[in-house]
Amino acid sequence: MTAPILSTGATGEIGGRVARALADQGVPTRLFVRSPERAPVLSQSQVVAGSYAEPAACAAAVEGVQTVFMVSATESPSRLEDHRTFVTAATAAGVRHVVYTSFAGAAPDATFTFARDHFATEQLLRRSGMHFTFLRDNFYLDVLVHWVGDDGVLRGPAGQGTVAAVARADVAAVAARLLREPDDGVDATYTLTGPESLSLAQLAATISEVTGRPATYHAESVDEAYASRQGYGAPQWQLDAWVSTYTAIAAGELAQVTPDVERLLGRPATSLAELLRGRA
Repeated sequence: MTAPILSTGATGEIGGRVARALADQGVPTRLFVRSPERAPVLSQSQVVAGSYAEPAACAAAVEGVQTVFMVSATESPSRLEDHRTFVTAATAAGVRHVVYTSFAGAAPDATFTFARDHFATEQLLRRSGMHFTFLRDNFYLDVLVHWVGDDGVLRGPAGQGTVAAVARADVAAVAARLLREPDDGVDATYTLTGPESLSLAQLAATISEVTGRPATYHAESVDEAYASRQGYGAPQWQLDAWVSTYTAIAAGELAQVTPDVERLLGRPATSLAELLRGRA
């Protein structure tokens, strides 16, 4: 019997797309999810309930598996430790290859605070002895369009910086291809971006042009950004993450456009205008 590919995060946007793509290709899968009732119903698929924070559930999920799609855990102060628990279980089970959704510019001193967790997770995987493929995704185009408020204003301290955001559908397509053909990505790092690097003013202008919905960009100061988000009652680490999404753009850390999506998929990456028109 062919060993299943373990796909984590299958109730989310990326993991769900990957699980469905594998099923459509007739690939047996095992879905590791926190909410089994929300898992997609797919052919040749089984569901294991649990989270990265649960050693026993992680061990059950990776048993008999050779290839894993590891979607990064929900942002939290314990995310790195949760990743460590899962990687430890995968190593002990003899998993050969992990495809991990990392972040563009992952580094211990990255401006975007969550990118530091991604770098640390990459180091865990490098030291594990398993083969790895790191998909360093830029911010998601699908998410950026929702940064525009109900009043039609996109606010943040991004200055004139640009961001080469990528469509989630492109990331999922790349992941599914590398999971089916893991030899193409052994111990490789890919930075997945869209085909263009846009300022937030250009982002807002494109949204207006394509959708007809008025949108403009207001460049906040860092102090203004913290003040405008204080009312959500979020903890400090969450506020720091929210604000640093914009300051990372201002610092130029998300501006690079790479050919990795086109090279791996054989077609151009999806642009913002194409995503808004429904291509993705």
